[in-house]
Amino acid sequence: MRLTSNNHKRLRSVHEGGVSDTEQLIAEQIPKLRRYARALLGDPIRADDLVQEALLRGLSRSHLWQPGTDIRAWMFTILHNIHINNQRQRRTRSDYQELDDDLSEMATPPSQERSLEIRDLARALQLLPDPQRQVVLLVGLEGMNYKNVAAVLDIPIGTVMSRLHRGREALRRFMAYGPAPSATERDPKMRSMP
Repeated sequence: MRLTSNNHKRLRSVHEGGVSDTEQLIAEQIPKLRRYARALLGDPIRADDLVQEALLRGLSRSHLWQPGTDIRAWMFTILHNIHINNQRQRRTRSDYQELDDDLSEMATPPSQERSLEIRDLARALQLLPDPQRQVVLLVGLEGMNYKNVAAVLDIPIGTVMSRLHRGREALRRFMAYGPAPSATERDPKMRSMP
């Protein structure tokens, strides 16, 4: 997202202390937005870009936020919507390719057991389907209640509960037994399929 002169002025006023109450409330959400974006994307650079875009959109549309409502849910909704739009754009670009290789081979695994557990959990989170990962992160990492998660993701509360249950179960299985085998590993007949 390009910084317009108006957004640039607004960001500069935040740094200089000339901020409105709404802008201050938005600024207070930055650590939570960054934490969620980093867990969601698994890439700190892309996560920071996503948060910056969400902050710019939130600041440029701060007049739309209704005082008395949950600004955290409002900002997470903005971030979520930008994330979904970015995913759609990537899928339509011809130069986009998913990385099939296991990125953990590029890093040296830590020697501490706790660090290994955290790494395994981060890997397990990345293996979850996006809808489950989003709900697990918003409830587990951000501590949002089901109602706020439903509002952020624009889904019914029952769907939140279902996705959370399935996501937690998948995480438990992964942490106990490792990743589930792919379809080709389970059924040799699938190997010959194109």
